[in-house]
Parts: sequence; structure tokens; C-alpha cells
Amino acid sequence: MVDPLAEIVTLLQPLATFSKVVSGAGRWRVRRSEAGQPFYCVILAGSCRLAANGHEPIILQADDFVLIPEVCGFTMSSLEPPEQEDADTSPVALLDGGFRLGVESGPADVQLLVGHCVFGSPDAALLVSLLPDLVHVRGEPRLATLVKLVRDESREQRPAREVVLARLLEVLFIEALRSTGTAASPGLVRGLADGRLALAIRQMHESPGKSWTVAQLAAAAALSRSAFFERFSRAVGVAPMEYLLSWRMALAKNLLRRNDSGVAKVAERVGYSSASAFSVAFTRHVGLPPTQYAHEQSDT
Repeated sequence: MVDPLAEIVTLLQPLATFSKVVSGAGRWRVRRSEAGQPFYCVILAGSCRLAANGHEPIILQADDFVLIPEVCGFTMSSLEPPEQEDADTSPVALLDGGFRLGVESGPADVQLLVGHCVFGSPDAALLVSLLPDLVHVRGEPRLATLVKLVRDESREQRPAREVVLARLLEVLFIEALRSTGTAASPGLVRGLADGRLALAIRQMHESPGKSWTVAQLAAAAALSRSAFFERFSRAVGVAPMEYLLSWRMALAKNLLRRNDSGVAKVAERVGYSSASAFSVAFTRHVGLPPTQYAHEQSDT
């Protein structure tokens, strides 16, 4: 059976490129504007406060994992932040390679691993739009095991430490997405957590070349057309046919990048009856004709 989440994560090509261990004590606050960079955070010990992308602040506790596939801005602080609203804290570099926030001496109130990852796919923006904009996972035994491995690895200077951390964080990324379920903000993960919608989403991924209609997808989900449309749009964040179009274009771009099929064959594989109809849709969605897109990708 086709696994839509696995397909999207595979196309995204996530890779943890930067991480650092940060500890904090006393009152502190850090604000960042990251212009769309994916951000993650593992709470190794203690607790702190996080507000990101306009969401209500959340209290993070030991073993929590947070992933923001496309962060625009966030504020992280001690549970009791500095009284002055404009007071930001500069991290102090430690001899062991970590960083300290707030009071420099004495035991830490919180220790966390924070960092950025990148998505290797040139189509990352489209794929990220199908994911929740904030993933916060707590109380998942499998995730807690992974977090423990990350914590142990981050505290030791073993050979190949950065390689191991990068691989563990990739697994954390996938596990966090599939652990979120109905608690996720609108996106593919929340749609897959709905048993009825998951049936239709898997059909779209299994047969992207089929001439789907909303009525056919509703039948696959055993729902009326109107109930399916409303339920899908609320859970996934886009209308069913808009989601299908996004997925078809992601597949088409991947096929064109691989350069193992002509435009007519790609058109057929993603559900278009003619190369010309596909070219019009692709150009409108991507901003380039498929032949030009394939040529430019082969030069990079």
C-alpha cells in the first residue's frame, strides 16, 4: 500500500545540518526571525517557553520534540521571562562547545538541543505546504527513546558524533510527523489521521494518473460529496482537487528532474490526457514550461 507521508518525506530529502546544545538559568529570552528555515528543538532536561509563527506560547518539558518545517519567527524564553519586553539575551559560548543563556554559573534550569535542517528537494516549498506548520510531540514512548539517544549522543564527544546526530534527527523528524495525528495543524498528517480521509488520500497517491473527481474521492472515503469536501478542506487545509494538483506537480517536477521520461509520458503519469494540457497546468503552477524546467534542472 502506498504511504503518502513516506512519499513526501522521501521527496523532501530532510537533512539536519546544524545543531547546538543550549542551557539556560534565571530569566532569559531569545528572539529569532529565520525567513522560512526549518527549525527543531529537543528538550533534554528542564522546561522553557516557546512561541512560534503566531501560535499561542507553549511550555516545553523534558523529552518534548518540536519541529517547525517553515519558521518565520519564534521567541524562546525561561518560564518567567525578563520583565522588560525588549530585553533579549545573548548566548555565551562555553568551553565544551555548548551555549549558556541567562545566569552563567550554577545548575541549569533547562537544557535543549536546537538546530536547523534543510530539505534537499528543489520543490521543498510546495511539499512543506502539505505539512503541519508546527509539530509538538509529547508522551510518545518511541519518540522518547529517540530523544534519549539524541541526548546521550549530544553530551559525548564520540567519533562520528555529528553524523550519528544527523541520522537520529532525521528519524525524529519522521517519527514526530506520524506521531502528531489529529493534534496537528491542518496538513497531510492531520488528514491521514482521519480514517475516512486517509482512504481517499492513499487513492490519490496510489493512482495520481487517474482522472479523479471529488465525487469519486468522496465515495472512496464513504462520505457524501459535500461532507467529504468540507472535512478534507478543514483537515488538510486545502480543497481535495487543490491537494491533488499539488501532489501531481510535485511528482511531475521529480520526474522531469530525473530526466528519464519525456513530457508526454510525464503528463500521462500525473493524470493529463495530453502533453499540451499538462504544459499549460505545469506552467501556471510552476512558472516555467516543463521542457524549460527540465533543461534548467539538468544544468544544475
